Amino acid sequence: MTSNLKRVRLELARTTEYPEGNSGHGYEFIAPINNNGHIDSDDWKKFRQHCRVTRFAGDETQTGMLRHVGRGWRFDYNDTTRDDDEPFFKLDRHTLMPGAYVSITEHDGIQRPFKIVSVTPA
Repeated sequence: MTSNLKRVRLELARTTEYPEGNSGHGYEFIAPINNNGHIDSDDWKKFRQHCRVTRFAGDETQTGMLRHVGRGWRFDYNDTTRDDDEPFFKLDRHTLMPGAYVSITEHDGIQRPFKIVSVTPA
């Protein structure tokens, strides 16, 4: 493993349905993050088998992988279909650091904002 593999925790940010956000809805994933706070796609190629995700929403959890497709990033829960994939919105342009926000289009087709709560060594 490499020292730049990080565990990133995302929690649902403020939405109309959850004006205070929702810490019970989010993701924890492992990714190689460089010193500038961006996912390192070269290291992802080397360590992709370690780049797992756990999605949590209430009592439900789902596990999958972080995938790099073209310039985009997505969570993939079943490698035989793309129907369950959850793509990030321009993750390649975001700095992954606590307090920042990212957007993910979830299974239901709705893009939601998520706050980066923590980034720790994996």
